[in-house]
Amino acid sequence: MDNKDTQQRQNPEQQQESQATVGGQNSRNGRPSNGRRRLTKLAVNVCRFVLGVVFVLSGYVKAVDPLGTQYKIQDYLTALDLNSMVPDFVTLGTSVLLSALEFSLGIFMLFAIRRRLVSKLTLLFMGVMTLITIWIAVANPVSDCGCFGDFIVLSNIETLLKNVVLLACAVVLWKYPLSMYRFISRSNQWIAFNFTVLFIIATSVYSLYKLPIFDFRPYHVGANIPESMEIPEDAEQPQFETTFVMEKNGERREFSLENYPDSTWQFVDAKTVQTKEGYVPTIHDFSIQTLDGDDITEEVLARKGYLFLLISPHLGRASDTNFGDIDQIYEYAQDEKVAFYCLTASGKEEIEHWENLTGAEYPFCQTDETTLKTIIRSNPGLLLLKDGTIIRKWSHNELPKSSELTAQLGTLKIGQMSDDTVGKTLAKVFLWFFLPLILLTLADRTWDWSMRLRRKTRLLSMRKQKKDADEEEIRQ
Repeated sequence: MDNKDTQQRQNPEQQQESQATVGGQNSRNGRPSNGRRRLTKLAVNVCRFVLGVVFVLSGYVKAVDPLGTQYKIQDYLTALDLNSMVPDFVTLGTSVLLSALEFSLGIFMLFAIRRRLVSKLTLLFMGVMTLITIWIAVANPVSDCGCFGDFIVLSNIETLLKNVVLLACAVVLWKYPLSMYRFISRSNQWIAFNFTVLFIIATSVYSLYKLPIFDFRPYHVGANIPESMEIPEDAEQPQFETTFVMEKNGERREFSLENYPDSTWQFVDAKTVQTKEGYVPTIHDFSIQTLDGDDITEEVLARKGYLFLLISPHLGRASDTNFGDIDQIYEYAQDEKVAFYCLTASGKEEIEHWENLTGAEYPFCQTDETTLKTIIRSNPGLLLLKDGTIIRKWSHNELPKSSELTAQLGTLKIGQMSDDTVGKTLAKVFLWFFLPLILLTLADRTWDWSMRLRRKTRLLSMRKQKKDADEEEIRQ
């Protein structure tokens, strides 16, 4: 009677687990043996761990840099000639939702939350992603997939191989979802579910308002730009091969430098192909040009002391809500004899419109748009350099106030290297997210264990009472 009542109280998922357990003990009735069942559970939980870790890492590095993920989505749309048809708010929203979905699925897999649903969604997600990576591996429309943002850059072939392995793991989870060991009971899973979704979306919103919590790009705080642009003397140099297309008497042929023909051949075209890759410095695409076209990169970076760089890829799309703060910083820089430049990819018309709109008096220079988007995820954003080293970065939402600019930069806090190390930031993420989840798991397991112990104690007590009653009846 006890077993029957227990089975009736179980939900369908628990009944299926119980049936699988019983079936695993009877190989003669066509059920898998204990050894096979254990091997299946081991394989499922290994696949679950691999998928969970990859999804959490991939989702989180996208979530802390939503603009970077948006730029990658726009690269895909450009390859399909669809970028002009999709507004920026759609690509940005897709960036936030994609990272939230990936991170959440990873956490749900690791903690075995909603096992059936999550295993199906994971398989669907990996199926779509694998198809996309087959396309980019064959057509090569983008240089890298952006799976791990700027944290880990994989070639398109490496991405395809990775996704094939993950797809195989997803198939295993889809086939045996209930073999995933569950850490949080079904009744408390809603807490972890909502907490995970809210955390990862809040992370993206925070990173959008300020700057990415982690900066994996070459222009991170602490990077020395001139040193990062240097090429060692003994570094391997790239090699190129030039082919010349020449014509004579209506006949066209290709020649190399070694067999270049005589003057009776007429030049038509030349093609240069890189035949061997060489050393590529960490920063290789940074340059500053005046509006007249003069390159002043070395002159600006060679300046000793402090240097403010206002960064705006496109002034026409830049936020003008805090232009007053920018003007005050420029006035402070003039008073303290600190150089101040605005780097933009905008043309003269947009620059003049910005000057009329904000009253800007600082000098404007031109830099490549992609480089500016890489330097800082804010439009506009502000950098403070000292002797060529980036020591501070601000989005337009957290620019230094005039109350902070009361003395020489060398004596102010903002004039010192930021003390937000990677270790401190990781500790904050652990305290805000992973520690609460771990505590919830421990509390849930402790409660579950105590309830099991209580039921077992009650059952033993009932059996003892029944035994005593039977003995008393026999004696009578």
